Amino acid sequence: MKTLNLIVNRREVSVAIDPKTPLLDVLRNELDLASPRFGCGEEQCGACRVKVGSHLMYACTTTVGEVQDAVTTVEGLGTLETPHPLQQAFMDLNAGQCGYCLSGILVTASALLNANPAPSRSDVMAALDAHLCRCGAHNRIINALLKAAEES
Repeated sequence: MKTLNLIVNRREVSVAIDPKTPLLDVLRNELDLASPRFGCGEEQCGACRVKVGSHLMYACTTTVGEVQDAVTTVEGLGTLETPHPLQQAFMDLNAGQCGYCLSGILVTASALLNANPAPSRSDVMAALDAHLCRCGAHNRIINALLKAAEES
């Protein structure tokens, strides 16, 4: 056990934990953040993706001891009162169905818009290639991301 200091969603937190613990376990079980999800545990589905600094990471395979920068989950994008433009666009277009994959997709989409504020449809498709949506809402998801880009 070691006490680790982290910044998660712009908030400083300390956790007493083995540094080899997956970041996903820390986010969900120690910090009670529900958005990053366990999907496959093998970096194949994107449900656990978070931003660490400006980089996208798979929280299922990244250990908490590897984290050297601020972590952002979907809870850090916006609030109920002031949703992030992506969250608003996803709600406006009913882009999600079951929602299991959406937190990873929204975090990835925010990283894309930070790097490229005016992405093309093919840019969006390439950025979201690492994400699986078993509900088949891909077209609505892509359209919501493009809408958010237009309105930002």
